[in-house]
Amino acid sequence: MIEVENLSKYYDGFCAVDRIDFSIQKGEIVGLLGPNGAGKTTTLRMLTGYLPPTSGNIKVNHLSILTDAIEIKRLMGYLPESAPLYRNMLVLDYLEYVARVRGLDEKRRLHRIQELSEVCGIQEIMHFAIGELSRGLKQRVGLAHAMLGDPEILVLDEPTSGLDPNQIVEIRDIIRRASREKTIILSTHILSEAEATCDRVIIIHRGKIVADDDTQALQEISGLDQVVLLSLRHARADAAISRLKAVEGILDVQEVGRPDTETLSLSLRCREGSDPREDLYQAIKATDWSLIELHQQTQNLETIFRELTRED
Repeated sequence: MIEVENLSKYYDGFCAVDRIDFSIQKGEIVGLLGPNGAGKTTTLRMLTGYLPPTSGNIKVNHLSILTDAIEIKRLMGYLPESAPLYRNMLVLDYLEYVARVRGLDEKRRLHRIQELSEVCGIQEIMHFAIGELSRGLKQRVGLAHAMLGDPEILVLDEPTSGLDPNQIVEIRDIIRRASREKTIILSTHILSEAEATCDRVIIIHRGKIVADDDTQALQEISGLDQVVLLSLRHARADAAISRLKAVEGILDVQEVGRPDTETLSLSLRCREGSDPREDLYQAIKATDWSLIELHQQTQNLETIFRELTRED
């Protein structure tokens, strides 16, 4: 449905997006992740036709952003990070205004506004001024705005930024309901949000794509070392580190946390694909140390994100 080909964007010699390629299938929810300044918002703005690319192309249903930008915009609903709402207008008046701009006739306009007021949970604030609303309610109005024209594609830039946990859950539910009929692309800094909402994530760092896969596959990504955490009692740090480093498959051992006088906490970096827990247990069993804890750390999206976007 969406094909991004060798896409780049420069600002006065600064490369914000550097020759990225990806495709998105109909019905997918794709999360665009990356640290501040990685190029997420610039990419979304090019996808929606708000910014022209310096080079490369974006195709939506075989239409090119270079020659068919207006037709592509008709297929999309876009919610920027700061929703462009008119504070002095009532919610109902604002949505009617947007529907008129979108070209909806009166019958469809009223039906669509009523439908979205239920989907976005804004029935009770339709006669409130937008400026009086909380940030969470403004985001709901912004989502209703983005969906008014019943677009095939929703592009959401940080849709839960600045919201409290309850509001985040509510916006997530709205996005999930919308995904039954639409393709959704969203950027977020909240990694748990991406895991809970997205079918697939694309991680961008310094304008380049460093990972692109579903969240389950990313947890098994190659190149990231496995980590085992263990806690001991009656063990000196230097003796424990020396002994455990000698176990097959252990690459490094580091003391972690602030251990008390009895407990020693260690983080062991292991060779990729290895599981040295049984050998570690045998090495500890041969001493007079007490083993309090031993488990292999599960890779999650947060640890993968940190590894892939480290400055070094």
